[in-house]
Amino acid sequence: MWILSVDTTSYAGSAALLKEKELIAEINSTSFMTHSERLLPSIDLMLRTKGLHIRDIDGYALAVGPGSFTGIRIGMSTVKSFAFATNKPVAPVSQLEALAMKLKNPYNHLLCPLIDAKKGEIYAALYEHKDKNLKEIIPQRCTTPDIFLSALPSKRLIHFIGSGCQTYKNKIFEYIKDRARFSLRSLFTAHEVGQLGYEILIQKKGIDFRELKPLYLRKSQAEENH
Repeated sequence: MWILSVDTTSYAGSAALLKEKELIAEINSTSFMTHSERLLPSIDLMLRTKGLHIRDIDGYALAVGPGSFTGIRIGMSTVKSFAFATNKPVAPVSQLEALAMKLKNPYNHLLCPLIDAKKGEIYAALYEHKDKNLKEIIPQRCTTPDIFLSALPSKRLIHFIGSGCQTYKNKIFEYIKDRARFSLRSLFTAHEVGQLGYEILIQKKGIDFRELKPLYLRKSQAEENH
């Protein structure tokens, strides 16, 4: 199964090509160029490098949010077009879960992805890596750092990752103290989105492009103004 995976939820845009769960090609970039300018050339380069055509893709994995509203829309419109043209299923993936996937290891840990949502808020969730799976302990949400951090367990080590970690590092230490651990891994997640997407697709739970919806977790600026 060939999977094309896309994440445009933040400035750290990425696209990946996977054979089942094996990473075959990946392009990561932070650039002054918009996702709409660099996403299609990245996908074209990966496919040409492997001698593939978009019709050879068996399914798509897409980070549907949370994150940049504009970025999410660009990724969705691109994948929707491909899925429509090839009549192949799409696996919608949470960017928070994809970030948590980057921290998976053989030990049982609490994994906390934090994305800076601006306006003094964060997108966040808490997962536990147990029995080779991610278990959601605190459901993903958009809230203030104080409300979320005060709800975290008080006695276990917690591993943090995401753009919100740098923004609110002092506040994390205020609540979590020496139980906080910070990941040095990159925030590019197309590989992890593809791995999560594969599990969805292999279980025949991929959806039609018409069913694809963004995961915003809060209203857009336009909706708030309205």
